[in-house]
Amino acid sequence: MPQRLEIIAEAMRLRAGFERSGAQVVETPVLQPAEILLDLYGEDIRGRAYVTQDAVRGEQMLRPDFTVPVVQMHMDAMRAGGAEPARYTYAGEVFRRQEENPERDSEYLQVGYEVFDRAEPAKTEADVFARISGALGDLKLRAATGDIGLLKAAVMGLETSDKRKAALLRHIWRPKRFRALLERFAGRTPLPPSRVKLLQMADPMAKAGPQIGMRSRAEIEARIATLREDAGMPRLSVAQVDLIEALLAVRETLPHALERLRDIAVDLPWVQHAVDRVAARCEALAKRGIDIDTLEFEGSYGRTSMEYYDGFVFGLYSETRPDLPPVATGGRFDALTAALGGGRSIPAVGGVIRPGLVLQLREGRP
Repeated sequence: MPQRLEIIAEAMRLRAGFERSGAQVVETPVLQPAEILLDLYGEDIRGRAYVTQDAVRGEQMLRPDFTVPVVQMHMDAMRAGGAEPARYTYAGEVFRRQEENPERDSEYLQVGYEVFDRAEPAKTEADVFARISGALGDLKLRAATGDIGLLKAAVMGLETSDKRKAALLRHIWRPKRFRALLERFAGRTPLPPSRVKLLQMADPMAKAGPQIGMRSRAEIEARIATLREDAGMPRLSVAQVDLIEALLAVRETLPHALERLRDIAVDLPWVQHAVDRVAARCEALAKRGIDIDTLEFEGSYGRTSMEYYDGFVFGLYSETRPDLPPVATGGRFDALTAALGGGRSIPAVGGVIRPGLVLQLREGRP
């Protein structure tokens, strides 16, 4: 494995390259307020981050990545009259628990490049992808791309209740749960017998016994009312569910994937605007010299990464070491700027590189 000083030197080299392209070097605290991350992602983030308690600042998390604090910094600057567009670069350690993959590092260096720009979103996406992949040009890497915006658009247009749409959108980044909800809403899988019995009871709380746990009686009753309301909803159109599954199954080189997406949009017309964004990105990437004829596109790509990506997503992987995590990842995170912007938002896209993996691959180390 590369030594720490070597990894730091590589990180500085990569960051300097982004700085030369016009990005401002920024730093963020290693300890981040847990409240912000919990508000964004719910309690699930605890399973991936290291949590600690501070007597003054309250619950804190070791920085799981840089994007959230960089967005917070930029949105604070905007409220104070800061200029835009803006480009940032950074280098530092991130910390993620690896209980499912204990052989992977739980602490490692990350170098990033983030762009906040309202003009020409496709051009900005192509710029970020080209700069990230260009910084790794001497490595044999396979690039994968996708677009979370396609799935979000497909869900938003479904002929069902807003509550069901919200549930599906909340679980986009949990593929198994998302599919289970689709199947249940379409009537393809029955409700668990225990839930059926619960919903048939006139007053489920009448013989419930002593109340235990953190939820109040009012919260439990509200949840039962929601379940009853959902049970009475019409089933999702099987045809629409099949089209969403077809969208997720797309896996082609980018030009062929675009053709398939256009075919799906004929029967799922509310995704056409998202397909148009893919087409514009395809054109912008080609203008930046990216070989789109060999660039992979996967309809389901990016659904197991951090939940802030809501559009274009990409990853760069070693062709010779498929056992390694991605060397670089990135994507669009517009919704995150709205969530942290206090009523303001700005289109944003960025990517990160792991310099330790760069050295490991470049030097052929195990």
